[in-house]
Amino acid sequence: MVLGVAGAPRAASATDTGGFEPPKPQLEYMARFTVDLEAPVWELGKTSDLGARRIIPITGGTFSGPLLNGEILNNGADWQVVTADGLAIIDTRCLLKANDGSLIYLQTKGYRYGPSEVLAEVAKGNPVDPNKYSFRLTMTFKTASQKYSWLNRAIGVGYAMRLGKAVVYDAYLVK
Repeated sequence: MVLGVAGAPRAASATDTGGFEPPKPQLEYMARFTVDLEAPVWELGKTSDLGARRIIPITGGTFSGPLLNGEILNNGADWQVVTADGLAIIDTRCLLKANDGSLIYLQTKGYRYGPSEVLAEVAKGNPVDPNKYSFRLTMTFKTASQKYSWLNRAIGVGYAMRLGKAVVYDAYLVK
């Protein structure tokens, strides 16, 4: 109970924290993901006012780090939308196979954007310094594996770059 005028009790407001502060975010490095994009892109065109839809098949890859190691199976895609100003809205789903055989579903969502001339070079598959544009992802996981059950309640973030027919990103667990 909070005391008001003349020591009379008053109800706490929604903004009273009681002296508590929200926890500060911490990141723990999970793994480096290398996502192969060897198949042709399916360009659907402008399907809504949001932008042009394209589907980019995920044909394989690997992930390696202190928390996760294994391969990306050839079964996913990025269901991407590109807005008129060049913002790529990322929405991937794929299946991971950990080194012990555990299967892990991964979904990423995020954005890739930057100056139009830089994004044009990225689109051509030319090597571009990833510091010249932004490519950020959020990551959620689902698995039946007991070993990796902690992933079912985990959120990850990734800092990515597009290199030709691959996306490479470092993934961090938000603690």
